[in-house]
Order: sequence, then structure tokens, then C-alpha cells
Amino acid sequence: MEYGLVAGWLVASLALGLAGLPLAARLFQQFPDHGTAFALPLSLAVVGLVAYWTAYISLTLGLVIGLLVLVSLSAFSIRGLNRTEFDVHRMINPAIVFVLAFSFLVTVRAVDPGVHPSGGEKFLDFGLLKSLLRTSRLPPEDFWFASEPVRYYYGGHLVVALLAKLTFTEARYAYNLALAGFFGMLVTAAYGLAGAIAAERNRSARTAGVIAAFFVGFASNLETPARALLWALPDRATQSVADWFGVEIKGLAVSPAAFNYWDASRVIPGTVNEFPLFAWLNGDLHAHMMSTPFLLLVVALCFAYYRTPADALRRRRALIFGAMPLVTGILVVINTWSFPTAIGVGWLTLTFANENPATLFPRPIATQFPSDGQLSIRQEVMQTASAFAVAVVVLVMGMSWSLPFWFGAASGRAIGFLPDRSALGPLVLVYGGFLLVFVPYLLNYARSLGTQIREAILAAMVGLVAVAWLFDAAALAVFGPLLLVGWLVLAVRRNLEHPSDSVESIVVRGRQFTKSDSGGAETGVSPSVPAVGFETLLLVAGVGLILLVEFVYVRNNAAPGRFNTVFKTYAQVWILFGTAAGVIGAWVVDAHRQWWSSSDTLARHWRIAGYGLLTLVVISTAMYGALALTDHFTNEGGVKQVDNPTLDALEFVSTMHPTEAEAIRWLDNRTGQPNMVSVPGCGCNENEELWPYHWVNAPSSLTGIPTVAGWDHAGDYHSREAYFERVEDIETIYGGTPEQRARLLKKYNVRYIYVGPSERTAYDVAEFGKLRGVNVAVRLEIVTIYRVNRNQLPA
Repeated sequence: MEYGLVAGWLVASLALGLAGLPLAARLFQQFPDHGTAFALPLSLAVVGLVAYWTAYISLTLGLVIGLLVLVSLSAFSIRGLNRTEFDVHRMINPAIVFVLAFSFLVTVRAVDPGVHPSGGEKFLDFGLLKSLLRTSRLPPEDFWFASEPVRYYYGGHLVVALLAKLTFTEARYAYNLALAGFFGMLVTAAYGLAGAIAAERNRSARTAGVIAAFFVGFASNLETPARALLWALPDRATQSVADWFGVEIKGLAVSPAAFNYWDASRVIPGTVNEFPLFAWLNGDLHAHMMSTPFLLLVVALCFAYYRTPADALRRRRALIFGAMPLVTGILVVINTWSFPTAIGVGWLTLTFANENPATLFPRPIATQFPSDGQLSIRQEVMQTASAFAVAVVVLVMGMSWSLPFWFGAASGRAIGFLPDRSALGPLVLVYGGFLLVFVPYLLNYARSLGTQIREAILAAMVGLVAVAWLFDAAALAVFGPLLLVGWLVLAVRRNLEHPSDSVESIVVRGRQFTKSDSGGAETGVSPSVPAVGFETLLLVAGVGLILLVEFVYVRNNAAPGRFNTVFKTYAQVWILFGTAAGVIGAWVVDAHRQWWSSSDTLARHWRIAGYGLLTLVVISTAMYGALALTDHFTNEGGVKQVDNPTLDALEFVSTMHPTEAEAIRWLDNRTGQPNMVSVPGCGCNENEELWPYHWVNAPSSLTGIPTVAGWDHAGDYHSREAYFERVEDIETIYGGTPEQRARLLKKYNVRYIYVGPSERTAYDVAEFGKLRGVNVAVRLEIVTIYRVNRNQLPA
């Protein structure tokens, strides 16, 4: 085990967080921990964005300038900070959470550190990291599409490469250390954000943070307890229950010994339903995972704006037009799928914050969005429209901060509509744990809406069920009411909790009521204000994403239908829901304590029931982690691939593929990114071992040396036609005439020809040594690597 590297990476992470702490404290000055939980992702966002722009000159120079900019911003932020208001103990807690989460993931990865090709995108992720470490400037050459730049969102891998350079860590170790670092940042950000939201509602910040950290870092969906239930049920009932939930009777449903950690990620047919513990246990260093702490950083900025009073106009503008575009700019490059979500959360924040978002614009523009101070459909439309206008400005500014990506690495995708939708049973399994927390919470505050509004909600729910039945959209029946109630309680809170001085009345369904009205059933408006906060906004945002992907999806060649859309969207929903669940969990715990001695017996019983329900949710969603980690560390699941704990991502090559290990090491010792040719992983051959997700294109994926055509993923990012043209050219290179070979070797500027077991399986490989300009570079037991001298090739 490389304890020195672990300690070095941990110290570097904490040092970067400390460097960005003054800037975080300035942005999140109202948070209980003064923004400590977001100091590290904020620092990496600043360094990453600056490096992304300057690395087109030099990657190393970009790192240096990024660090200088971070230190300068923090030094400027120290001015004006009231250091006497800082609670050091609260600032230490997020650091402890990060160290614990980081150490947990290091322990998990040390058992199965390999970047093996099966069951994920490790070949893609490691290849991107190696390409960035090999290049001296951006953009890196595509290691699966030689001579062309990468057309993929590689910002997260760029951040890892910068950290590897900063700590002098080889890619083989940086891969797993980065996984631990991103996991630590995610759990810590959820802890800090949930705590800040809870504290604003006078609830326990620590309780909310711990519960959110659990839901985000350890909890799973209900697939595992459902299979356990099937196993425990009588045989006659098992099939009926399994059919309703859409669960196959296999794995844990057959026997505890048959549990497979993979099953819980494939619940809704035709989709991927990952949650963080599965993703990090599986071990991909993928974009949708690395973006999560930065997405929560954007959400934290939104919450900081949400709490900022109206008279602090300069601060509100700085948060929305200054900090938000910068962070969303780097988020685009890390994971483009998160960009719309970040803008959407910003739009909802502007919609439901107490202050009219139009005030952010100069006065001539602001007057185009008048506010009449009434809770009415017209006013809600105006509020939403002005919020949308501001969000569009943030979107354009965020795109401006990531312009090189849009003009270089981005690849266009078409939008599809009305895909296959989710059945009720699988949908309940995926989000049932959250529903058990959210539904009672919203029902409790829906009582504050008054009789008339509740009647309107009931009528709307009936309509939603009818539409859901008509379009076979179970999600609309399940989540539509949550969206409706959540939106309404947020709107009522905004208008009644902090009305402006000019607001003298509210209008509900055409009836006007003054501030002095007693409310109640007679007027239709309850005198109490729904005690909801930003956690409900996160709930609404997550529900909106779930409903959106039931009807709209992004077309791509990587997978059929909405497979990829649900995959990337649900990963974000889980983060939003998990943070909101932490705050709501704190409400349940605090309410339980409050009502324990209450004279209202019924209320006390309801609170105790809520406490018991939360306990049930925690236990059921923790079952997966207990089983999966037990298998992981005892090797029951067959994932352990090293004899001794290590963070070496390439250790498995020597043990599982010893015949090619030396050849790959030889290639890895080459400098720069010279092009090579090897068999493509495209399923073009009848031999399934040459298809993607197998040991194919290992030489390019594990070294970052570009091959003419690698996995067929490259065809999704560039073009299918160009990719398969290269596939045909590779076949000619290995089996064509000398003249054809020479022409194509020149065309793709090939420096090395790799002839290993996969190439011998795919082609009738001829002797390259007979071709002028091609000589043996290294000859091993079953691998020969030829060196090409382009100048000596036949004309």
C-alpha cells in the first residue's frame, strides 16, 4: 500500500482547500462553516478554469497561473472579512468529513484498483488521463482516433492531471487517489450544504449534514431490500410481487450468497440507475462522477443568493453574474450534462427567492418585469419570466467561459421525444426511499395552503393521474403531485414570509385578501407560512429532471433510446435528493425532540412515526452497502485482482495479462503522443473478445498513445462514417499490399505498429519487416512492435 502517496495527496487537497478558504468564506459568509465544505471544489474550479484557458499555450504554465489566480483571489477576499465571527470548530468538521470519506474510498479502491475494461469506462477514463499527462498543451490528441483532438468533456480528467502534476504522482496511482478525492469532496459538500440549509430553518446543521452525507455517500435504492423481500416471501407470492416491481428472480432474490452489486444499477429496463456508492465501488473515473461536487458548488452559490437580502444588490449581482458563470463554465468542460441542471437550479432559485430577480438588471430592463405584490397567476408568470431571463444571461456567460469547448471538443446531439417510459414498480424501487421522506414532509406543509388551494391541488392531481394513464407515464402520477405541491408551498412562502412594504394583499383564485385577514378555511389562505426552505427547491429540481427524461431525451449512438440520458440525469437527481433528504431528516429528528413532551398526543405520535419511518429508510437503503462492501473485501464478488492492497491501477496487467505487460510498459516509456496502429474494438469481428468492454486496445488505453481507431466510442464522438473508414484502413494496413500499407501509414502518421494476440486473431498478419521503412522496435514472446520511419516508406 502506497501510504506516502495517500498522505501526500491528502495534504495537497487540504492545502488547496485552505488556499481557497478566504474566497469560500466571502461567498458563503452566512453558512455555519463559512464555506469550508466548498473550499476545495472552489479552489479546483478556479485553478481548473484558468488552466483550461492558458493550457492552450502550456499545460504546466496553466497550472502555475491557476494557482497564482487562486491565491490572489483569496488574498483579496481576506480584506473585509470579520475574523472574530468565525467558529473554528465548525470549520474543522468539514475537514474531518473529507478525511473520513477520502480514507474510506482509498480503502475500497486498494482492494480492486485495476482499470480493467469490463463493466465500465475505465479504459476511456484512464486513456484520457494518460493523454493529458502526455501532452504539453491542449487539446490532447484522441487516443482512440489518432491525429484528431479529443471530442469529449475532459475537464474532470484535466483537473486530475493538474493534481497529478502538482503532487508528482504517476497516472497509475493518481487515478485511484482522484476517485477518493472526488468522493470526499462530494460527501463533504453534501454535508456542508445540507447543514447550511437546515441552519437557515433553525434546525440542527450537524444532524442534517450527517444524514445528507449518508444518503449521498452510502445509501442505495430499494432494489436490494426488495430482492431480500422476494427471497423471504412464500414461493406462491414471490412471482406476483416480482412482476409488479419488474424485478427478475435472481441474485439476492434467490439466495443471499447470490447477491451481485451490479443488479441495483439496472432497475428500470433500458436505462442505468446509478447511485454514488455503486459508481465509486465500480471504480470509473467518469465525468458524471467528477462533476458532482462542482454541481453542489453551483447549488451552494444559488443558496447563498437565496439568503442574500434585497438591499445587498451588489452581492446578489456578484453571485449570479460573477461566481455562477465561472463555476458553470468549468462544469461544462467537466460534464456537459450537468450544465443544464446547474442553470435550471439557478432559474428555480431566482424564481423562489424573496427578491424580484428583475432587480438584478439595470432599471430600464427591470421595469419590463413589474411586480404588483400579489400572489396570483399573473405575478407568478412575471416572476418566473424574469427569473428565466436572468438564467439565460447566466447560461450565455457560462458558455462564454467555456468557449474553447464549444468550438473544439463538443459534439452535437439531436433531441428525441416520447421514449419508452418508466413503469411504476421499477420507478418506486429507484426513488422509493426518498419518496418515503418527501411525501410526509410536503403533506405536512400543504396544510398551510388553505382549503381552496388544497381543493385545486386535489383536482390537479386527478388530472395528472388521467394524463399519466393516457400517456402511460407512471412518473407523472408519482412525481407530478410533488412538483405541484412543492412549487405552491415555495410560492406561498415567498409571498407571505417576506412580503415587500408595498404588498398589501394577495390574490388567490380571483379573491383578494389583505395582510390583516385571519386566513383559515373562510378566506382560503392559512395564516401560517409554510416553513419550507431551499430543500424543497432541490426537491422540485430533482422531480423536474425525472419528469423531463420521461418525455425528452438526447439521441446518441452510444446506446439506444434514452439509455444515456437517464444514466447522466439520474446521477444528478440523486445528489439533489440526497441533500434535500438530509435537511428533511433533520426536521424529523428535531420535531421528534420538540414534540416528545407535547400535550398534543396525536401530534406526538405522528412525529414519533416520522422518526421511525426515517429509521426504516436508513436501514433499508444501507442494506446494499453492507452486502456490497462485504463481498468487495472478502472477494466473494470476484472483484479482487491484486494479492496485496495497492492503489496501482495497472497492477492487474502483470497478473492477468502478463504476456502483453512488458510491451505495454515499453510503449508507456515513449515520450509525447506518437501515433500507433492496433486492432479496433468495434464488434466488427465475429470474435466477441475483440469487442469493446474486453481486453482490446489496451496498448493505447493504458498508455495514452493514440491508435488509428480504438473502441467504437470514438465513432460516437467524431463520426461513425469516419471511424469505420479507419477500421477498413487498419485492415488494409495489416493485410494489404506494400504500396497500400505505405500509403495508409503515411496518411495517419503512424509511428508504431502493434502486433499482439488480438491483432493475430483479427487479421492474417503479414511480415512488416519486409516493408521498407518499417523495422522491429521490440520483439517479445507473443508481441512484436514495429517502428515506422515515414521518410523511408515507399512512395
